[in-house]
Amino acid sequence: LEDISAPRCFVVEERLRDLLDIPVFHDDQHGTAVVVLAALRNAARVVKKDLARLKIVVNGAGAAGIACIRILRRAGVRQIIGCDRSGAIFRGREENMNPWKEWVAANTNPEGFQGPVDKAVKGADVFLGLSGPGTFEARAIRKMARDPIVFALANPTPEVPPGEAHRYARIVATGRSDFPNQINNVLAFPGIFRGALDARARCINEPMKMAAARAIASSIPTDHLNEEYIVPSVFDRRVTKAVASAVARAAARTGV
Repeated sequence: LEDISAPRCFVVEERLRDLLDIPVFHDDQHGTAVVVLAALRNAARVVKKDLARLKIVVNGAGAAGIACIRILRRAGVRQIIGCDRSGAIFRGREENMNPWKEWVAANTNPEGFQGPVDKAVKGADVFLGLSGPGTFEARAIRKMARDPIVFALANPTPEVPPGEAHRYARIVATGRSDFPNQINNVLAFPGIFRGALDARARCINEPMKMAAARAIASSIPTDHLNEEYIVPSVFDRRVTKAVASAVARAAARTGV
């Protein structure tokens, strides 16, 4: 599935999963989430922080934002604050909500923070932008924790100009090909589909997505990782083969 806006994308995907005996995969959700998790695994290694202990602020609660929150929780991250146009999503919020944001409210923001994104990032290790251009100011990065990580993935214009973000952040990633660390779904979906087809999988389940993220992250040897190389190139042919193999094994292991 491609280019279906939230929240309709969640309804369409759930209905198709129920109706079909073939894999259903919404790339804007799950392709983005897989590559983001892969890049964050490597970024955490570079800054010598434990992925599970990161405090992450996700700006954007559409298809990609909610999928990223889900996969990050599955990866063990507990300190997540999701934000949208109305600010932080918290238990009991009534403005601009839907059932999927209610899930975010129930499963994130354990301290019940209320306020805009530029205040939510105080003390955060990671800002993950999946929103729109100009929705985050570079000076807010100064409020973040030591060695801040900024993924500004709005395309073609990121949430914060990468040049400005680099003044304060240790690691910066975007969705663009003209900056280092391009977060691009093409690193995920060809290998995920190849692996699913090879395994004759009935679906693409969560262990298969997690396996794909680990395979992408592991495509860069640990001793090659650095601030400008946390995610492999989209032209690295090894990635698709590694992802396909990992996904097929996960499909077999989980009986699908």
